[in-house]
Amino acid sequence: MSESGLPCVEGLFSAEDGVATLHGSKCTGCNTPYFPRSEACHNPDCTGSNIVDFDFGGSGTLWSYSVADFPPPPPHKFDKPFAPYAIGVVDMECGLRLIGQMVDKAEDVKVDAKVELVIDTLYHEDDVAYSSWKFKQI
Repeated sequence: MSESGLPCVEGLFSAEDGVATLHGSKCTGCNTPYFPRSEACHNPDCTGSNIVDFDFGGSGTLWSYSVADFPPPPPHKFDKPFAPYAIGVVDMECGLRLIGQMVDKAEDVKVDAKVELVIDTLYHEDDVAYSSWKFKQI
């Protein structure tokens, strides 16, 4: 099977030299981060909404997680046979709180673990690997 590693959604993330990056935005008035990009600041305490494109990456701490032990409904795609996986809520050092699939086996995932953002295969379709951002315990 040839794997071209296409993103499952164009423009949300990239990986260069093994470094995963999410493409979002940030308000320069209050430093509130947004992923995906936002056109306006939604912080009620912000007095000057000035949104600029901003890239996020790096590491964080697993705040919580849930195990998906049944196949997701359409339009979600996954490789068959279905294998349970953990979905983590991560407090990134850059200020974002993100949700993402964990690379680690569900039974190995631990709350408060240090994690890093990675780009990894999400599913295969027509001999093409589609990727997304995920988290890996470090």
